[in-house]
Order: sequence, then C-alpha cells, then structure tokens
Amino acid sequence: MKKKYDLIVIGSGPAGRRAAIQAAKFGADALVVERGRRVGGVSVHTGTIPSKTLRETVLNLSGWRERGFYGRAYRVKDEISAADLRHRLLKTLDHEVEVLEHQFARNKVTTVKGEARFVDPHKIEVHCEGGEVLIVEGSKFLLAVGTKPFRPDTIPFDGTSVLDSDEILEIGHVPRSLTVIGAGVIGVEYATIFSALDVPVTLIEGRDGMLDFVDRELIEDFTHQLRDRGIVLRLGCQIESIEKSGGSVIAHMRGGRIAKSDMLLFAAGREGATDTLNLEAAGLTADKRKRLTVDAATFQTEVSHIYAAGDVIGFPSLASTSMEQGRIAACHALGKPAQNPPDYFPYGIYSVPEISTVGMTEEEVAERGIPYECGIARFRETSRGHIMGLDAGMMKMIFSIKTHRLLGVHIVGEGATELIHIGQAVLNLKGTLEYFVENTFNYPTLAEAYKIAALDAWNRMPQRPSAQAD
Repeated sequence: MKKKYDLIVIGSGPAGRRAAIQAAKFGADALVVERGRRVGGVSVHTGTIPSKTLRETVLNLSGWRERGFYGRAYRVKDEISAADLRHRLLKTLDHEVEVLEHQFARNKVTTVKGEARFVDPHKIEVHCEGGEVLIVEGSKFLLAVGTKPFRPDTIPFDGTSVLDSDEILEIGHVPRSLTVIGAGVIGVEYATIFSALDVPVTLIEGRDGMLDFVDRELIEDFTHQLRDRGIVLRLGCQIESIEKSGGSVIAHMRGGRIAKSDMLLFAAGREGATDTLNLEAAGLTADKRKRLTVDAATFQTEVSHIYAAGDVIGFPSLASTSMEQGRIAACHALGKPAQNPPDYFPYGIYSVPEISTVGMTEEEVAERGIPYECGIARFRETSRGHIMGLDAGMMKMIFSIKTHRLLGVHIVGEGATELIHIGQAVLNLKGTLEYFVENTFNYPTLAEAYKIAALDAWNRMPQRPSAQAD
C-alpha cells in the first residue's frame, strides 16, 4: 500500500464506504481503515442490518403476520431458539460483507484492517492485528467511526443476563422475560421484537414519553398497541440500581417499583467511538458523548481538512442519511461539486409494528403557525389490510389549508418503512392534496391508505379543492 493518500477514511460503515467509493470514482487514491473483524462497521455487524434481520426472522418464525386470522396462539415454529435467530443473521451478514468487499475492489479502494490513531493532523498510525504499525499520510480525512453503546459503571454488565445493544445479538438463549432500559429507537425496536416472540417485556424510560421526534398522535396509537399485547411500559421512571439475584435481574426504580426478569437490556444511549483516535494530536475535541461537531453543509470539523460523518456526529444517526453525509463530505474534500439531498428524508423505526415518518409533525406545523388540516386512514379500512388480517395500523397526512401542500406523512403499521416513500416523493416535489385525491392506486394495496387519508383531509377543508368524492 502507498504511504500517502488523497483521502483517508477511518471506519467502513455507511458514511465511510460511500465517501471512499465516491472519492475513488473521482480518480482519487482512497484508503479505508477498519478496526473490526470485517468491513461494514456498526451498521452491518451490530446495528442496522442485524437488528432488522433479527426482526424479520422473529416475524417469520413466530407467525406474527398471520395472527390476525389465526389468533394470538398461532406460531410457525413452536420452540424458537437463539440458534434459529442467528442462522439467518449470519447468512445475511456474510452477503453484506461480500457485496461491500466487491464494491471496494471494483472501485480500487485500498482497505487495511487495524486501529487508526492520529500522530499529527495529516498523519495516522495503524496498529494491525499482527503487531505491525503502519504510518500513513493523508491530504484529507473523513472520520466515520460510528458509535458504541453507552455503558455506565453503575450497570453490572456481564454479557449473559445484563447486556448492551451490541451483546443482545450474541445471546445464548431466548429469555423467559426481558427488561429493556431506554425507550429510544434501539430500545423500542428490541422490546417489540422480543415481545413478538411472546417474551414478557418491561420497557423503562426516564422521560415521560418515547420517541419524542415522532408525531404524538402516532405515538399514542403505537403505545396503545404495545400495551394491548402485554408490554409493560414504565415511562417517567428513573433507575436507581440493578442487581442480579438468584438467576434473575432486578431493576429498582425510584419510588420503590421493581422490574424482575430473566435478562436485562440496557439501551439508554450511545456514544462516539472516538476514544482511540488520539484526537488531540489532530487538533480535535469531542463533546461529552464523545461525538464530533461539524459544519452542517460541508461536514468539516474544526480542522478544515478533517471531516466527520455518520453516527459520530449525532442526530439523525440513520444509515441512509449517513451515506449522503459521506458522499457530500468526499465531494467537498476533493473540491468537487456536491448536489445537496432534498429537504425531507424519511425516518424508519423497525419496531413491531414499524413506524415511519417524513416531513413535519402536527406539533411542528402548529408551532410554526401554519393553518393545517389532517387526514387519517386506518389499515383495516383498506381491502389489502383486511386480506392481511390487519386490525391495527394507521396513516396520518398533514396538509396546508392555504396551499393544500403536503406537509408531513406519518405511518405506524405493517410496511410503514416502504409506504413512506410515496409521501416522501410528493413532499419533496411540493405536491398537494389533489395528487392523492385524483390519482389511482393499485387495488388492493396498503398504498390506498394515501387516498383514504387525503379524502379524509379533503372533507375537513374549509374551502375544498375541486375533486370527485370517492
């Protein structure tokens, strides 16, 4: 390998791989340094892909999607083991890594396995597995090291009964009961996935609500669904201590309440994986959660030739947005024009049921003082929903009363993360209520919910746009 590169990327997750491949397509010499066992970063090995694969495996083996017809006792496989859950996971991960390695090879991106550490602002040393230390110089750098689970000293992690969100993928048995601390995206996803396996779950959150960036009406519907299937929600409850006793884990909450379970997942936050980078040598400083601050348009850090992208810079911490951040950073670093992405991008929460949202929430619209109206569609109102046995799920659309412009789409239920893209396209193209009311959707589909919700909003408009009733 060379001693000097145009762009050195530390980390091979969504932001890192997109940046390196973009740089290579410009004809630049790009080097990717990855300290994990294989390329792919957190997204491939412990985050996005594994958790979604686990979710799909659970829904298939448990027969979750057919229970609307056959009852809650219906199961495809009576006894589901941890080995059953891992089988599909390992196959998926192997495929993802092979695709990524092929992309790097095809685009002539150099990769090296080892831990990177800054020596000075333009030089790093890479500590390889065999003890070899490589010194490499870069004209520009992109830090895409991602995050790792936040592990307070007060939590008695043991990798068996008290786990973080990385370790939960390596469990040796399906727990008889589970306590999840933290009702953020990760906590909610795992809580609902294990609940779909009929594992009794208690979800504890110190704040009074969950997923505060999601429309409140959607969260109310989601919360009702969780309680309806037996998930115990302890919102606004602070954890005082956690102890292991007689094969169980006991979480003590302020006020005297306890949650006793077979296994406990601590998923209350993540922090930047910047500990080993020796940031000081590069003139960089991280915040209290070990994340880096960047310019929102260019992704430059306080040191102009060093960029950062992905989860290490914080919200929104999505694989999709991280890829775009990596692309834009690589373009700027190499002096190439970069087309900025559209204003609105979707959020996807792969809980059971799924949640997906794009645009403004009702709370945001009201706060901005925009006169608006909402339309609601229930999945059970669609023929496709009835065919699928869906008794829950909803779509909410928000429109401007003055211009009829679509302002936001919010979905909870089966297929939400796929359905959202129709709303995303119309939103970014500045489409209006008329598009949905006058358009034709395949029948029977869940996408018909767009027309149902739009007609619901149309009926509430003080001055209705011209449209034929459905």
